[in-house]
Amino acid sequence: MKGRVLIIAGSDCSGGAGIQADIKSVTALGGYAATAITALTVQNTTGVFDVLGIDPDMIVHQATVTIDDIGADALKTGMLHSVPVITAVAEFIKSKSAGIPVVVDPVMVSQSGSRLLQEDAVEALITHMVPLATVLTPNIPEAEVLSGMKITSEADMIAAAHKIGDLGCEAVLIKGGHADGDKIVDILWRRDGDIEGFEDTRIPSENNHGTGCSLASAIATGLAQGMGLSDSVARARAYVREAIRTAPDFGKGNGPLNHAHPVTG
Repeated sequence: MKGRVLIIAGSDCSGGAGIQADIKSVTALGGYAATAITALTVQNTTGVFDVLGIDPDMIVHQATVTIDDIGADALKTGMLHSVPVITAVAEFIKSKSAGIPVVVDPVMVSQSGSRLLQEDAVEALITHMVPLATVLTPNIPEAEVLSGMKITSEADMIAAAHKIGDLGCEAVLIKGGHADGDKIVDILWRRDGDIEGFEDTRIPSENNHGTGCSLASAIATGLAQGMGLSDSVARARAYVREAIRTAPDFGKGNGPLNHAHPVTG
């Protein structure tokens, strides 16, 4: 076991997304997952039915006692649903993350279309969390919000990545799964000007619950294990693609992934 990843995110009682997907992804890739839970969500493959936010002081307390004892080789944030939670987590990261890569998944809406970020918290996310990111991992709808532009092409993705990068993060991975067509292209932009594209054919499947959480945690695991960013993204994408391809087809909506495929074969 190599690579300690502290995950600060919400819980998904159905097990497909959120903290549960994060823990499975990190573990399957040989890392050690620790968590600070930001919210309890009542959800399944068909939607989100209720959210109970955790007090920001309790979130920070979870994270602090964990990192002070076990330590961390990477941090990953997911669902940070409100302004108080965002500001508290940002202050924790500033105080504890020196030299530690930070993967920020700017979770706004669930795969089923339910809002997971309060509308008044978008600006706080941009102001407080984006500048802390070693890599930010928005999907196309999230990238449109962050960049303030419509994205309909690969050129738009690159332009949006530049705009998001100007907000202060070190790198941006815009995920292309929401685009139309049989091809999926993800764009990795770095502050040094390097732009890299990752292209694959789309896997026809409705089993995509928790793909964003899983990918971000897989990237964080690679960084925690000493891999470079490009290699971490490439391995994470391969891991998630196989998890989609071999998904168990559970549930009545967007089904969960097969997170255990590296272990079970």
